[in-house]
Amino acid sequence: MTNTKFVVKVNRTGARSVEYVQRVDRTPILTTTNRKLALVMGRFTAEDAVKSIQNSRCSPELVSVQVSA
Repeated sequence: MTNTKFVVKVNRTGARSVEYVQRVDRTPILTTTNRKLALVMGRFTAEDAVKSIQNSRCSPELVSVQVSA
């Protein structure tokens, strides 16, 4: 059985590498370039993370991930 979880992918203006949200419990939200370290979260938590880091220099997006239960 697989569940659908989400990671938040962040593209920063001027940066060449893609970053993923690593932790959401701090301000500012911590990001990492290693997708394996990215936080796998539910849809509502991921949407909250997208809203909190959305600004003129960042373009966050939700990426679905299949996780085995």
